[in-house]
Amino acid sequence: METFGQFSLTKYLDATLSTIEQSVKDESFCTSVLRAAELCVTAMRAGGKVLLAGNGGSAGDAQHIAGEFISRFLFDRPAMPAIALTVDTSVLTAIGNDYGYEHVFSRQVQGLGAPGDVFIGISTSGRSPNILRAMDVAKEKGLKVIAFTGSKGAAMIAKADAAIVASSSETPYIQQVHIIAGHAICAAVEAAIFEPPQV
Repeated sequence: METFGQFSLTKYLDATLSTIEQSVKDESFCTSVLRAAELCVTAMRAGGKVLLAGNGGSAGDAQHIAGEFISRFLFDRPAMPAIALTVDTSVLTAIGNDYGYEHVFSRQVQGLGAPGDVFIGISTSGRSPNILRAMDVAKEKGLKVIAFTGSKGAAMIAKADAAIVASSSETPYIQQVHIIAGHAICAAVEAAIFEPPQV
């Protein structure tokens, strides 16, 4: 069965595949994924860490990627340092209450970030005020900044050392490209820092 009421599974999957294909065929997309991996490797080898943030589904992506770094991805190895800034409800609600929601990530970057660390900001629209503000604070503190966004994310792209741009303006399709890119970064960083097992 390919339809359910007004929903067409075939059309949805075709749109998903089209967005992925357009993204990966874009040379700048692939270059940015590898550049992002390079920034993470440089930071970790120097004793630094990766901070990640996003809202809604992008918060889930931030936590997902952090989990892959800390636990494991393709093979067993020591943990890699990564922190999702989306999970501490006491911190989030304190900052939101005292300073406003647009500061919930920038205050954490200010307190936890150090020169040479990496901040990964994820926003499908590219216009999330709390992500843009966190990117600014990260740059001021000497962190490298990686943006995950969609085709309308010019504001984020301008602030980033590496910008991973999904070839869509539709949130669900952007998110699917983002997690593919996130997984690719995890795999590249893991293989660069640790010797993969021989198969």
